[in-house]
Amino acid sequence: QVQLVESGGGLVQAGDSLRLSCAASGRTFTVYTMGWFRQAPGKEREFVAGISAMSSSTPYADSVKGRFSISRDNAKDTVYLQMNSLKPEDTAVYYCAMNKGNTIPTMPGWYAYWGQGTQVTVSS
Repeated sequence: QVQLVESGGGLVQAGDSLRLSCAASGRTFTVYTMGWFRQAPGKEREFVAGISAMSSSTPYADSVKGRFSISRDNAKDTVYLQMNSLKPEDTAVYYCAMNKGNTIPTMPGWYAYWGQGTQVTVSS
């Protein structure tokens, strides 16, 4: 069974940076695409960024483009989300997810495995 464990969330001020990590276990990490999603209170879960198995493709949501960067270390079975210039509207629970295919869907329903989430709060 796949397990995804996020870490790195916290309370920061606007303009600060955070790096989220997601450690995977239980399945061959290197063959699957990964995604980061977030969900703010009262809102639907939304796509933030994704990364292909060999890091050749890294799509981003328009709202984070230029501020966030996704990467992965296949030797460590870990995917990262570097978040710079954080804004109050980035406040949400952030989830990593694994897709069993080789595409990078933006809809959460296409992802088979999810972490428990990590809270990111950005104060103004």
